[in-house]
Amino acid sequence: MSSEIEQSSPNVEIRHRQAEGPVVLLCEHASHHIPEHYHGLGLDPAHRRSHAAWDPGARDLALSLSALLDAPLVASRVSRLVYDCNRPPEADSAMPERSEIVEVPGNRELTKDQRAARVEAVYRPFCEAVSRVLAERAARDLPTVLLTIHSFTPTFHGRVREVEVGILHDADPRMADAMLSQAHRLPHRCIRRNDPYGPEDGVTHSLKRHGIGNGLANVMIEIRNDLLATLDEADAMARELMQLIQPALESLGVECPSREGQRDA
Repeated sequence: MSSEIEQSSPNVEIRHRQAEGPVVLLCEHASHHIPEHYHGLGLDPAHRRSHAAWDPGARDLALSLSALLDAPLVASRVSRLVYDCNRPPEADSAMPERSEIVEVPGNRELTKDQRAARVEAVYRPFCEAVSRVLAERAARDLPTVLLTIHSFTPTFHGRVREVEVGILHDADPRMADAMLSQAHRLPHRCIRRNDPYGPEDGVTHSLKRHGIGNGLANVMIEIRNDLLATLDEADAMARELMQLIQPALESLGVECPSREGQRDA
């Protein structure tokens, strides 16, 4: 597979744009980078690389899946605390003043113009990149299923989470149902539907806009981030997930490549 890397804007990364596998991957929380002009959002330095700022391991996992699935990947290059690309502009959580226990001083009392500037700088380029990739695939008559890749913390507000793999969906459960029907293939994993988050938590924006909005089967995959602490662990998790993804795609009538892909850096 080509190691094509494209930066469609300073804030968006596109990998393997011309890949012909049946999946398009999104990773909205791939980076903890905060551009200099935001002055670190006033964050405590200890929080700048915490889960509040990004999804640790999610980009590594997405890269591994991109190789295994011969799939394009669109990823944000900017911390979700600057703008969360999995939230619509009108949502308070798009530019949160607080994330769990983490205060974000640089997001307090943003003006309408300041919010609009972040939408233009981060959200719009991400959405436009996704739309271009999907449009190009439609023009080539390539079947497409949308997968978004995330990670979550083992504890949240002091509560330990048993779930290891979350399979999330909104109004279109086709891909989620198909993957969950294969959960028996990973008996050592705690796999659940719409856990640790679900549509009621406002986490399915990308699925609705880019998946349901385009008539594409879609699913969000959430992995507990202690299972993605190293590149080797991310690669191993990708191979496990293929045991759910490949038969799920085939059950939807989509041919899935069977390959031992190699991630790019």
